[in-house]
Amino acid sequence: MIRKWTYYLTILLVIGFISSAFKPLDVEEHDWFHISEDEELLYQYPSLNPSDYTHNAIPFTGKYFIGFREALAFKESQGNYRKVNTKGFMGKYQFGTQTLASVGVHNPSAFMRSPEMQEKAFMALLKKHKWILQDEIKRYRGKTIDGVYVTESGILAAAHLGGPGSVRRFLESQGKRKCHDGYGTSVKTYMKRFGGYETHQIKAEKNPKVN
Repeated sequence: MIRKWTYYLTILLVIGFISSAFKPLDVEEHDWFHISEDEELLYQYPSLNPSDYTHNAIPFTGKYFIGFREALAFKESQGNYRKVNTKGFMGKYQFGTQTLASVGVHNPSAFMRSPEMQEKAFMALLKKHKWILQDEIKRYRGKTIDGVYVTESGILAAAHLGGPGSVRRFLESQGKRKCHDGYGTSVKTYMKRFGGYETHQIKAEKNPKVN
C-alpha cells in the first residue's frame, strides 16, 4: 500500500515540476517603446484595416511604365488579347480598325492572333498621341483642371480612350466640355485614373508604324 501511494506521489511531483516550466515570465514595460497620448502609431502593410487592401494592384507595378501599361490594359479588356467588345474594338488595348490602320496594321485577324503585334501597336499609338499632343502636354502638365491634376500619362491615357481631339477640347475648355466614349466613360476619368505614371521615356513620333 505504501509503495502504491509512493508511486502516485512521484507522478504528481513530476507533473508539478513539468507544469512549472510553462508559467509565464514577468512582463516588463520599457519606456523606449512608449506611445504617449499625443502620438500616433501608423501601420503601413500589413494593416489591421481590411479596406487598406481594396485598391492594391497585384502584382505590384507601382508608377512605372509597366504599371501604366498593365493598368490601362486591365481597364480596357482585363488584359485579354482575344477580347472583342460589343462595338468591335479588339484586343488587350481595344483598338478600332481605323486606329489600327493609322499605325500600319491592316489585318485585324493577324492582329488578334499576335500579342506581340498588339503590344507594338500600343507603343506606336502612344508615340503618335504624344506627338499630336506635345503642345498640350507642355502647356497643361502640372495644372489642375476641373479637379484633375494633369500629367503626361493621364493625357496619353485619355487620348487612348477618346482620341487626341477629345483631350484637347477638354483641356482648352478648362474641363467644361465633357468628352466620353461610346460607353459613357469620360476622358476626365482616364486623365485622373492614370495620372502620375512614368511615360517620359516614350519618344514622340509623327507617323510611327508597326513593323
